[in-house]
Amino acid sequence: MSKPSIIIFGGCGFLGRNLVAYLAESGLCSKIKVVDKQLPGMAGLSKKQSEIFKDNVEFMQANLAKEANCKKAFEGGEFTYAINLAGETKYSQSPEIYKENIVGLSTAIGKAAAAAGVKAFIEVSTSQVYASGSKKSDEKGKLEPWTKMAEAKLKAEEELRSIKGLNLIVVRPALVYGPGDITSVTPRVIIGAVYKHLNEKLEFLWDSDLKLNTVHVEDCTRALWHLCLNGTVGEVYNLADEGNTDQGEIAKILEGMFGVKTGFMGTLKSKAATALAMKTVVESVNDKHLTPWSELCKSKGIVGSPLTPYLDEELLYHDHTSVDGTKITKTGFTYNHKKITEGLVREATEYFVENGAFPAGYVNPPK
Repeated sequence: MSKPSIIIFGGCGFLGRNLVAYLAESGLCSKIKVVDKQLPGMAGLSKKQSEIFKDNVEFMQANLAKEANCKKAFEGGEFTYAINLAGETKYSQSPEIYKENIVGLSTAIGKAAAAAGVKAFIEVSTSQVYASGSKKSDEKGKLEPWTKMAEAKLKAEEELRSIKGLNLIVVRPALVYGPGDITSVTPRVIIGAVYKHLNEKLEFLWDSDLKLNTVHVEDCTRALWHLCLNGTVGEVYNLADEGNTDQGEIAKILEGMFGVKTGFMGTLKSKAATALAMKTVVESVNDKHLTPWSELCKSKGIVGSPLTPYLDEELLYHDHTSVDGTKITKTGFTYNHKKITEGLVREATEYFVENGAFPAGYVNPPK
């Protein structure tokens, strides 16, 4: 039996590059095609990933917000599966940007995938579509997006469901961390480095029990392929490990990595600080972090690092990422990384050290 072929939209990004590496190294596909607006050589791939792309990938550069480019992507061969990892990834953008680069983009890709007759089309959404709360949301949980990006992701899901003939499967991951992550756990790691540089206590907004549920990128990529083969068309699957990660666990990891002291402002103090002047709080917090990080990088000879300690306003409110990721396990999938650990975060940080984006030798040796 011949191996299936796959087309990955947004395949140069964090999830995409890890998915490509997994598929290629495991020899799972007869053909891997990546379609992305960013060239692999400009995407900050590791040396190993660059070699994998060079040797195993058919690449097409395209603006996927244009429907004609989505149709063209499927030309030149039949594809068994399609996975959409493309779209706007920055928070607090305008409705117009999200409409074009999430809703419009996903819809255009979905229409092209339906016309191409793919066996399964995986749309990677976000767990931020669920109402915030410390209780875990399963796939039938209340839908109440708490970021503008999540609002657009949910709208994209709805539009895709209306496309006739599209074999849609929706995936809603928790915070995806691991080698290459720059938006979920890594900004907090950088903040830990900043407070080591400043020799000050790191104090988080809210409490230690604010949920920041996680899933390792290796489990996420394995899950996407697993759902291509074993997922049920029309279904939604969450991705989250068993650790039920909260802000307290992240704080302990940063203490171990950088030797900083950590604490929490608490709910009452945080509410008082943010109720009337959240924008001011955000500006103050980010100003405190950005300059020291820039100074630290400069002192270590690092120029143009893609990493930043900047945390968007939308992510600083008292919103829980609390996700039940067990449904997929009933299809035979197993999470290899049961919970986030200091070792796994160190491994992800080392990825950036090797890529020249994080200061070498700045993380404390493990105890």
